[in-house]
Amino acid sequence: MIKAVVFDLDNTLIDFMKMKENAIGAAVDAMIDAGLKLDSKTAKEKIFKIYDKEGIEDQKVFDRFLKEEFGEIDYRIHAAGIVGYRKAKSASMVLYPHVNFTLMELTKRGLKLAVVSDAPRAQVWLRLCELGLQHIFNVVVTFDDSGVKKPSKEPFNKVIELLGIKPEETIMVGDWPERDIIGAKAIGMVTVFTRYGDTFETVHSGADYDIDDIIELLDIVPEDVLNRN
Repeated sequence: MIKAVVFDLDNTLIDFMKMKENAIGAAVDAMIDAGLKLDSKTAKEKIFKIYDKEGIEDQKVFDRFLKEEFGEIDYRIHAAGIVGYRKAKSASMVLYPHVNFTLMELTKRGLKLAVVSDAPRAQVWLRLCELGLQHIFNVVVTFDDSGVKKPSKEPFNKVIELLGIKPEETIMVGDWPERDIIGAKAIGMVTVFTRYGDTFETVHSGADYDIDDIIELLDIVPEDVLNRN
């Protein structure tokens, strides 16, 4: 019997990449208005190259960008970029359709809910609070809690331990087959791949289930999984 559903956060509950693209676009526009002598397209490409190298959670991306381009940080441009980024990020930080309804319905059915994310602890909790989800999840496991990233077994074992249940009693829901699905299957969790959040044009996810809308979880849990003995 399934007793819990564990979610990845970015591109599973929220459209993280859309938010990131909107926020960087707004930051670049603000930096150009403050005196940055680069066209928007070039500046965005350079910033995303830094993300590719340093990781999408890099908190010093504008520092690195300005130092690489000009050898120093112009704090007028730097500050304008940060303010532009923050404003656009808040406006773009939204849940995918039907997330709230699905989470509430799963809770009503007596299932425990959890998040396991590769993002730093502070960033995960900031996102959850911005979205009003800070009270929804029984357990939240971040990179800082496990010390390693998916598909390592450690983050999944950690969330299972904190939930106090068995892997086979848990569904893992995520958008990244090489991390979310492989890692969860390795310890025996039931897996669900969110095609709506896929950024890799995945053809075969390897998951037990593929879904196009998070609300489809409500069909999987009672009809297919709860009946397994």
